[in-house]
Amino acid sequence: MAESFSFDVVSDFERQELVNTLDQVKREISQRYDLKGTETLVNLDKENIFITTNSELTLNAVNDIIRQKAIKRNLSLKIFDYGEIEVVSGNKIKQTIFLKQGIKQEIAKKISKNIRDQIKKVNVSINGETLRVSSKSKNDLQSVIKLLGDLEESLNIPLKANNYR
Repeated sequence: MAESFSFDVVSDFERQELVNTLDQVKREISQRYDLKGTETLVNLDKENIFITTNSELTLNAVNDIIRQKAIKRNLSLKIFDYGEIEVVSGNKIKQTIFLKQGIKQEIAKKISKNIRDQIKKVNVSINGETLRVSSKSKNDLQSVIKLLGDLEESLNIPLKANNYR
């Protein structure tokens, strides 16, 4: 019987790296001259980042810092989904950054169809928020991993190959 190889396609990020990134952002906000006294708060909950500050200019600067620190810590910028800017009490503004995690069912179906159309000798199954790709050829799986890079760009979600067996 021929051996079969597989891996999982996930849309995930390292949570600890995100926590470390936001700690660096808070430290830089407290040290930068142009951001001192702006009463800027950056908070993380289970699925979102909340930024509260006093002006849109400051908000843009904080978002730039978040992007810079995330890149340095190898976090994909595609995990960030920027919400609308809201005006809150005391002449402050607030923005929620939603964190993309997991592959939604309709996107999983698109990815699965795209993989099967391009590379015929692989099997793709949807398991909740992940996809299992299996084949008898390691070369086919390598081709799928390369294809994931292109799909990541077109679908605007971070995709990773995990559990390569």
